[in-house]
Amino acid sequence: MSKNLPRDLVAGQANVRDHAVTPTIVDRSFELPKEFYMATVGLYLGFLAVMAIGVPSGGLILPMVLFAVSIIAGFALPVVWSRLAPEETQKKPKSWGALKLHGIMTHTGRVTAKDAAVQVLILPVLVFCWGIVAVTIVGSVAG
Repeated sequence: MSKNLPRDLVAGQANVRDHAVTPTIVDRSFELPKEFYMATVGLYLGFLAVMAIGVPSGGLILPMVLFAVSIIAGFALPVVWSRLAPEETQKKPKSWGALKLHGIMTHTGRVTAKDAAVQVLILPVLVFCWGIVAVTIVGSVAG
């Protein structure tokens, strides 16, 4: 429930400062290397390429273009968003070497670079393989 408090009561209790006491450290990169994001985009676009080549149809041109634009925008927009914070208070993504050396902290504890790669790339790899299997089935049924 909300309660209406008089302005003078709030002003007497408030501790107003002109600036933040400690700068907030913003982590918009999830500390993952750029290679993970590039691999994810590549695998999703690879799925679309496999489907476009394996199931050629004039009616699928527009949906495939829209899917590709959506995938690119879905990853490009967060790149822009991650660069909006002031440089001094923003964490940088880890390099591949730093990830291999230190791993990454997750909700369930620290994981190695290999485990992080599996966690991040399992879905894109499965989607890409699904496209190959689907095109193989379509090719064996049609031909």
